[in-house]
Amino acid sequence: MKVKFYDEVKDSLLKFAVIVSKYNGKWVFCKHKQRKTLEVPGGHREIGEKIGKTAKRELYEETGAVDFTIKPICVYSVISDDNDSEETFGMLYFADINAFESELHSEIEKIYLLDDLPSEWTYPMIQPKLIDEIIRRGIC
Repeated sequence: MKVKFYDEVKDSLLKFAVIVSKYNGKWVFCKHKQRKTLEVPGGHREIGEKIGKTAKRELYEETGAVDFTIKPICVYSVISDDNDSEETFGMLYFADINAFESELHSEIEKIYLLDDLPSEWTYPMIQPKLIDEIIRRGIC
């Protein structure tokens, strides 16, 4: 599996939004109800949806964030042998969360606020590289 970064691509190629987030200086991670691992909030773009709206929707759905600032960082792509080496594109965002709703309303079981990055990732070949890129760019 290979992860690459771009400044931009055609909007129609963007299939995902991933939102690296912090709350009070802590990393924000989600735990899906059907998994034992942690992941960065994010998900699929719906048909006809602007990618920025995807990011805001997914951040809310997966964390309950109701007050936040969010900004696009860059395009990322994943090339996987599982997908006939097809390159799939997403938009990487960073969000600084100020407030959460009191309860979650999605497939996410729990939110974790961490000082350090987790050891058990849902997407260990992708998401640590996305966070590394955020750090490399001096975003946080």
